[in-house]
Amino acid sequence: MDRFDHAFTALGQRINGLTLPERATSAPVPLASLIDKVNAAKRCYQPGVRR
Repeated sequence: MDRFDHAFTALGQRINGLTLPERATSAPVPLASLIDKVNAAKRCYQPGVRR
């Protein structure tokens, strides 16, 4: 093995030793809020509504 092989092996071992960060969970959006957003979007596309 040459220096590159040693360095590559050491790097691989360091990467394998790392732990994955935990994904941050976001607060759930209330269903009523989602329904309000959908209704507001629908109102924008009704005939006769100015944009």
